[in-house]
This record gives sequence, C-alpha cells and structure tokens, in this order.
Amino acid sequence: MPLSHLRGAALAGLVAACFGLAAPAHAETELTAFKQAVAAAAVQNDAIAAFYRDRDYAPFWTSADAAARRSALLTVLGEASEQGLPAARYDPARLVETFREARTQRAIGRAEVAAMRMYLDYAHDASRGVLTPGAVLSEIKRKVDRPAPAALIEGLATAPSPLAYLRGLSPQSPEYARLMREKIRLERLIAEGGWGPEVGGGKIEPGQSGPRVIALRNRLIAMGYLPRTATQTYDATLQKAVQAFQFDHGLSADGIAGPSTVQELDVPPERRLRSVLVAMERERWLGDVRGDKHVLVNIADFHARIVDKGEVVFETRSVVGQNAHDRRTPEFSDVMDHMVVNPTWNVPRSIAVKEYLPQFKNNPNAAGHLMLVDGAGRVVTRAAVDFTQYTASNFPFDLKQPPSNGNALGRVKFMFPNPYNIYLHDTPSKSLFNRETRAFSHGCIRLGDPYDFAYALLATQTDDPRGFFAAKLNSGRETRVDLEHPLPVHLIYRTAMGEPKGRMQYRRDVYGRDAAIFDALQAAGVALPEVQG
Repeated sequence: MPLSHLRGAALAGLVAACFGLAAPAHAETELTAFKQAVAAAAVQNDAIAAFYRDRDYAPFWTSADAAARRSALLTVLGEASEQGLPAARYDPARLVETFREARTQRAIGRAEVAAMRMYLDYAHDASRGVLTPGAVLSEIKRKVDRPAPAALIEGLATAPSPLAYLRGLSPQSPEYARLMREKIRLERLIAEGGWGPEVGGGKIEPGQSGPRVIALRNRLIAMGYLPRTATQTYDATLQKAVQAFQFDHGLSADGIAGPSTVQELDVPPERRLRSVLVAMERERWLGDVRGDKHVLVNIADFHARIVDKGEVVFETRSVVGQNAHDRRTPEFSDVMDHMVVNPTWNVPRSIAVKEYLPQFKNNPNAAGHLMLVDGAGRVVTRAAVDFTQYTASNFPFDLKQPPSNGNALGRVKFMFPNPYNIYLHDTPSKSLFNRETRAFSHGCIRLGDPYDFAYALLATQTDDPRGFFAAKLNSGRETRVDLEHPLPVHLIYRTAMGEPKGRMQYRRDVYGRDAAIFDALQAAGVALPEVQG
C-alpha cells in the first residue's frame, strides 16, 4: 500500500517497525557531521536553531528514546485532515520516507530538523489557525495569540504524554468538538449521495399537494427533519418539520416554505461542509479564552447572548452593520467595563461629513435634532454658518444628539472601548428587529432588549437591578455606570454553530466573509475532494 494511503496510528506503527535510527555514533567525526547537518538545516528558523544550540545539538526526534514522541507526531499528522487542516503541508508519509532514507549522520541530522519543522507547522495551524485573519479580510480585526515556537518546543519536550500534548494543541472547546462531529457527518452524507433532488421553484404552502410537495417531503426526510412518510400533502406534520428547519437556519419559523426557505433547503451538503470548515478555522482563531462569563455577538446570526460557564443565560435579537464596505461590523474581542444611561450621540466624523454635511449645504436647518458644536465645546447657531465653504476635510464642527427617547443610541449604550468605535446600544427603530435579515446599522450593534440586557449585567452588583437602572434612566441625565465585574465581549461571525443539545445551526453568509475565508483555506491546501468543483 502506498504511504500516502496510511494515516495516524498506521503510519506511527510503520515508522516504529522500519525506523531503526540510532543515536549518532560515538565517533567524533560522526557526531560533528550530525551537529553540522542540524545547524545547517535549522539556520533559517531562529527558534529551532536556538533550541538545538542550547542542547548542544542532542537529537530530539531521532534518538532511540524518542520513539513515543515520533509516534505521537505521526499520529496527529495523520489525523490533520479530520480537523480541516492542510494535511499536505505536514505530510506524515513524507516524513516517514525522510526517516527511512536517513542512513548517514548528516541525513539523520536533516531528518531531525525536518521533523521539528513539520511539528511547528502543525502546531501553528492546529492551535491558532492556518490563516492570519486580517490578511484575508481587513474587516476581521481579531488578534490571534499564537504560542511562540520556543514555547511549543518546550511544551512538547516536557510533556508527560507527547500524544496528549499534541492533541491538546487544538481548541478544547465543546463547540470545536461539535464542529468536528458535523464535519464527519457531512462527509459521510456526501459520500452516500447527499440529500437527493432539490425542491426548487417558489413558495409552497400548507394544504398544497403535488410533485413539489413530494420533493419537499423527501428533502426533509433526508435531512432528518421528518420521519419516513408517504404523504403527498403539505399537512401539519410536514409544516412542523419545515418550522424546525427554519428555526435551525435562522428563518422566520412560520411553517411556510417560502422562497428563502426553499433556497436554504436547496443548499447542498458540500456548501454546509464549507461553512463547518470555516467555522473550525474561526474557532482556532478564537482559542479557549472566551472567559467563564462573556458576551457573544454572532454577526451572521443577528443575536447577542450572555454566556455563563457554557450556558446561554440571556439572548436578544440584534441589528448589525449594513453590507457596505464602510459599515460592516468588524470582528474582534474586548472587555465591556461600563454602560452609559441616557447617552449623548457623538456623531462619528465619517457620518457627519458624508451624510449630514451635504444636507446642511442644501438646508442649514436640516437634521434639527443634532447640535452643532465647535472645537471649544460651544453650541453654534446654524444660521451663522456658511456650510458651502466646508468639505469633508475641513469641516470644523462636531455633531451631537442630546439624550432623549429619539436619540439614535436609544436610552443606553454598553461600552467595551476599542479603536473601531463599536459598541452595543438601544435604538428607537424597533421595527427592524422583526426582520429576518437585520443588517441595517452603521456598524455598531443594536439590541432588541437593551433594558433586559442591562438588568442581566447589573444583577451581579445590585439586589435590585431594575430599580437601580430605572433611577438612572428617569433622571434624564447622561450617567456612566461602571461594571464591577467587567466581562469579555466577542464579536464573531459564524454561519455554522453547534447547539449543546440539537442539530447544527446554519446561517447565511450575509457579508460574504466565509466565502473569502474558504477560498483562502483552499489556497492553503485545506480543500478536500468532497468540496471541490
């Protein structure tokens, strides 16, 4: 059997049988040859070079007592494709060949460094992702805290169990495990032929019958939403199955197979697999540092949640940035440390000069709800200003909207200070929360239930969060309320996400970010046969 067909433990067993490398011979010339080969091969990697230099070039992978380490490495390299990693980048079969062909001390030295390079490549990708987020899309501001190569080498060198250490490099979150299970399920499903014929066409409603109802029925059966049945009518059981599908895909769960529902039903399993692969990469970027209690905003899901020890304790609908180059909500993490009750809206300069300045040129009294403020903080009378003399580059005023029920930020905003001027806030535009797709803002996140969100945050620092908040609100004054227990905020973008109990949830790629990430993963070698074409 070709080595390329072997994976995991099978490769480890092969190398154990055929890899008879001994420690470098005791002859000084052979020791020198081994050291010279290691030094030459490691010269372009400072961490590897320093590691071997500090241990006087003693072997790490190729000594007789390194069998467990070698076996563990080959095992996880053989499992790399299971995690959606670019397996060819650290091909264990190639490493086995390198080991097998090493018969001189110089060759053994080169094999030593080849194994170390392959380990670091794998550890880099498995622990914090294959891609650099901002290099794929500038709107992804997430800073990935990658472990230093020296720390990865030291961690493996001191690990009681090399295999446990290597497997522990991947995210240990329940979400990552759920995504891996879904990946395996979809791959098996694709190999078996998928979900069968598409439904196609327009709306199908309860009470109808005919070929399209049969196609809808068969699709839902194949997807696991409906037990086997011979019904040819859109009956109550079929309607309930459609509602369950709609719920799992972020659609209005009305039980009617409208155009958007049919479109999502017809998404092939290959595309769902792409969403899972991208979600696994995003999970690697996020790592295991959510915090026991944190705020999680899934941009693609249009929801904000408070999660405490893995349990969602609060959830509300959200509105996110419009799908425009300067309005899409960025992805990053920070720490929420205060809220502002009865906030003033300090209009961002980009909005002031792009949206309001042209209005003022046509009508100085336009947008009368906004105050014009000069550099000294004084309110300026509109009639005294000739707006036609100003451009986006020389407009000298700030625009502010004082606290009110009609304030663009509503009656409360939640702050996690960041360089992108993004925060969570109330809004007077409540009707937007009834939409299925909710991408309407300038970039900040509007909350459907901001008061309840405030109560949930304040519950850890007062026995009467409602009364406390109401007192601040009813004062009418802008008031900062510090959180005694600041908590992490993670703005994420997931089109595939697991439920602790239930099916995988899927969402539409509203910004097209997942498509760009998948293309980058393919270019890096992640593309699998099942998702090509």
